[in-house]
Amino acid sequence: MISAKVYSQNNQEVGDIDLLENVFSVSVKPELLHQAVRAHRAAVRSGTVGVKNRAIISGGGRKPWRQKGTGRARAGTGRSPLWRGGAVIHGPKARDYSIKLNKKVRRLALKMALSAKYAQDKLQVLDRIQLDKIKTRDFVNIKNNLGLKKPLIVTAEKSNTLELSARNVPGVEVITQDSINVYEVLKHQELVMEKQAVEKLQERLA
Repeated sequence: MISAKVYSQNNQEVGDIDLLENVFSVSVKPELLHQAVRAHRAAVRSGTVGVKNRAIISGGGRKPWRQKGTGRARAGTGRSPLWRGGAVIHGPKARDYSIKLNKKVRRLALKMALSAKYAQDKLQVLDRIQLDKIKTRDFVNIKNNLGLKKPLIVTAEKSNTLELSARNVPGVEVITQDSINVYEVLKHQELVMEKQAVEKLQERLA
């Protein structure tokens, strides 16, 4: 069993928390983290692009002019890709970019990402983060007191006040523990978690 110190949002030590070794002390395999990041980034691609080819474009059913005798080049359709208003050759098509990743692999990759932050001393556990009102300045004061630069803040429950207060601060993101993923953990310099969020996450991943 390993542990981490718990601080208040004013950067005062208020206790500690036990961390599960099979969640925060897992051997890190970079190739597995790479797969998880690729899968996450591929999943957020919409893939809804599309153009009309000759099979689906309207019109063009009649031959524009007779084959011979006009002096013009032969033409079979007015919707040729060479003509204005025509179809598109080899245009992009709607597709699904997602990469399949087994559930066990996703869970293991998340454990590795959490373990990497803990090993690098980039994990900070707070008793709780609470703001009385939506105020960016108040959030920045808390951030500066904790010595944070570009943190990922993980809360136990959704907090609109905190999310809206942090929304305009560059490099900062606030998510709930059930939305945590490998990409966000690795992208940010620090990982800040509420104590209750750590407990719920450990319960889910153990």
